[in-house]
Amino acid sequence: MGEFFTQRIVDTGRLPLFCFFVAFIVTFVAVRINVRLIRAKVRWWFKNVQVGDLHIHHVVFGVVLMLVGGVAALSIPDAYTIWYAAAASVFGVGAALVLDEFALILHLRDVYWMEEGRASVDAVFIAVAVTGLILVGVRPVGFSDVRDLGPDRAVPVGVFLLVLSNVLVNLVLAIVTLFKGKIWTGLLGLFLPVVLVVSAFRLARPGSPWARWRYGVDTKKLHRALRREERLRRPLIRAKIWVQEFIAGRHDLIVQDHHRRRHRR
Repeated sequence: MGEFFTQRIVDTGRLPLFCFFVAFIVTFVAVRINVRLIRAKVRWWFKNVQVGDLHIHHVVFGVVLMLVGGVAALSIPDAYTIWYAAAASVFGVGAALVLDEFALILHLRDVYWMEEGRASVDAVFIAVAVTGLILVGVRPVGFSDVRDLGPDRAVPVGVFLLVLSNVLVNLVLAIVTLFKGKIWTGLLGLFLPVVLVVSAFRLARPGSPWARWRYGVDTKKLHRALRREERLRRPLIRAKIWVQEFIAGRHDLIVQDHHRRRHRR
């Protein structure tokens, strides 16, 4: 096991990324355990950080740690691998704290336990998936080719233009896919171009920017998109929400409690 780790992680220069990955996951799990115990009002556990009436969200600490880890990583020479990995770990802790409250940044209000708060868990899952793929050696299409075209390499103009056009086409297809509301498909397509080609030309999801721009209210495309959403995507979305709630807790209880109090009145 030690030799495998040395060959696949240390010798390939991925130790800082591995430390970031581990620190990110451990911090996210620890934070979610912490906030769920706080939410349950467990007497022997920690409370929210308060300064007077001001609730200090953990995204604040995350921003500070990301700044410290990022500046440290830029300041440490590449030869000091251990210290560089330590800086990456600090950055991973900060990134987890920030993305765990990504929905608060997105909506500019406290939606942590509301349905909008699921955006934070989506952001964390996406970060884990992309980092994990890069850690095991998978690279976005065109990344390796561009990296090989270094300043010290004599490359024919035709080869350079071919590589550049390949990267640009994949990027455009990924942007179209994201505008069609297919976030996971768009990110996966960066590693598997076939997925991008298929998803970029298929129907957009209802409510996505592309659907609002291109599909009228009574058009056939919108009705087809709605039927496909209900038949195919809803079961997958319910399964994803179940996994998210198992890990991160329910994100709609505040709304339900609010409705119960209104009915009691």
